[in-house]
Amino acid sequence: MTNKEIANAFQDLAKIMELHKENKFKIRSYSSAYITLRKLGSPLTEMTDAEINDIKGVGKAIAGKIRELLDNGEMATYNKYRDKTPIGIQEMLKIKGFGPKKVLVIWEEMGIETIGELLYACTENRLIEAKGFGQKTQEDLKNKLEYYLKSKDSFHYATLESEANELVETLQTKLPDAQIAITGAMRRLNPIVEGIEILVATDEEISTIFDEENLILQDQADSIFKAKTDKETPVKIYHCKVAEFGSKQFRYSSNKPFITAFLEQSPVKTFKNIPTEQAIFEAANLPYILPELREEETIIDIAKAGNLPTLIEETDIKGVIHTHTTYSDGLNTTKEMADYAQSLGYEYIGITDHSKAAFYANGLKPDRLYQQWAEIDQLNEAYGDDFRILKGIESDILNDGSLDYEEDILKQFDFIIASIHSNLKMDLDKATNRLVKAIENPYTSILGHPTGRLLLSREGYPIDHPKVIDACAANGVHIELNAHPYRLDLDWTWIPYALEKGVKISINPDAHSTKGIHDIHFGTLAARKGMLTKEMCLNALGVDEFLKGVGK
Repeated sequence: MTNKEIANAFQDLAKIMELHKENKFKIRSYSSAYITLRKLGSPLTEMTDAEINDIKGVGKAIAGKIRELLDNGEMATYNKYRDKTPIGIQEMLKIKGFGPKKVLVIWEEMGIETIGELLYACTENRLIEAKGFGQKTQEDLKNKLEYYLKSKDSFHYATLESEANELVETLQTKLPDAQIAITGAMRRLNPIVEGIEILVATDEEISTIFDEENLILQDQADSIFKAKTDKETPVKIYHCKVAEFGSKQFRYSSNKPFITAFLEQSPVKTFKNIPTEQAIFEAANLPYILPELREEETIIDIAKAGNLPTLIEETDIKGVIHTHTTYSDGLNTTKEMADYAQSLGYEYIGITDHSKAAFYANGLKPDRLYQQWAEIDQLNEAYGDDFRILKGIESDILNDGSLDYEEDILKQFDFIIASIHSNLKMDLDKATNRLVKAIENPYTSILGHPTGRLLLSREGYPIDHPKVIDACAANGVHIELNAHPYRLDLDWTWIPYALEKGVKISINPDAHSTKGIHDIHFGTLAARKGMLTKEMCLNALGVDEFLKGVGK
């Protein structure tokens, strides 16, 4: 081990001991050891025990731990604390500028144990009122967390979309005569991707696109180039001749099961040197299948039968459903959220702050709920026929499956989104039964984020999807596709089953700020993968039709 690695081990020990509220003197001595060992001129690996013991600030105990590291590569003391600390909490300690005191608040007071949960809490403004935090601290932490997650092997589609589009524009300026397009999993609109993939079709060589600042070449194998952007994002660039563009784009942006099924049913067994994708589908006697649908073989049969649907467009959405305001854990007032939604061209907005059980999110007790309703009435009077605010709530589904609030309050809402936010550690039967009971409640309008998952951060609790969807069909309840790019829950793979059962999908941004309304974009992309149509999207209805759809 190098001196730096040994020094870092003492820094890690000091942090994890502080997290567990251990002896302050010991913690300070290990922190000092970190500073001392980093500055040490001679390699510790070449020193005797006596020489290590003689280093100023290194006593017998620390010298013994250094020997442990040199001999075994680890420290028993650190391992003791590591073994009783959740992995996610250990990860938090590695984030620069996010010290043990703040991590302890997150862990002890908020019950957050993963990086992803913490990032999501930042987007929902949960940290603003926590001890030692505030809006500026929360925003700074959010940026650090996003950077940390971005350094791993997988990315949220939303994280890379803008960067990918900008990279295509940059490459086009460098190769003005080339055909350049996003390909791979990003072109299929997958919620999770491994990086940016771009196809460049030109008969010229493309070495001029790489430099030492913006697009750094890492490796090359034949016509595939691996690079990184200045933001450390991994990029794959596929180079082909102009005459091959259609063939290569079809190959790289179609999932393997789809390609296999496509080739098996096609009268043509090779699709080399074809300049357009459309020509490939024509040769196979199939209508053009959009890239987002090219995941599994089942879409082939749908296409052959002439049943490819017209997919939902973002512009089809008329109402913003599932929004939070300063009444609970949102950043903007009711009026600010409504005005912004109207400015974007939406016809109505559903305000759905958290219910009273959501103490962690400043959930609304009845008195504050009545106050909000009075404000909404005043605002609606001012809007007239131009725009409408609906009185909704995101009601916690309590542990026994009941909804928050008494019946006399529940019946006054325009609509209710029922969601699970607490006691997430459930087995399949418990989670499914809890959801079904909430669905059977006559006041439930929409089932919110059914599995509670956070992509790349937290697996959702297991549920029997068919049973839950069947219950929605039987009780006239719609299902949310939570458009927050860390959720995208209901997963797109279950949308076809919901549509088969006649259950409409509501593409909801779960917006905690005006900016969050734009997440409808990502929800629409996921919905397209699930073959959602305008007709089966709840909030593609006008306001009166929406209210009829939720039983009002």
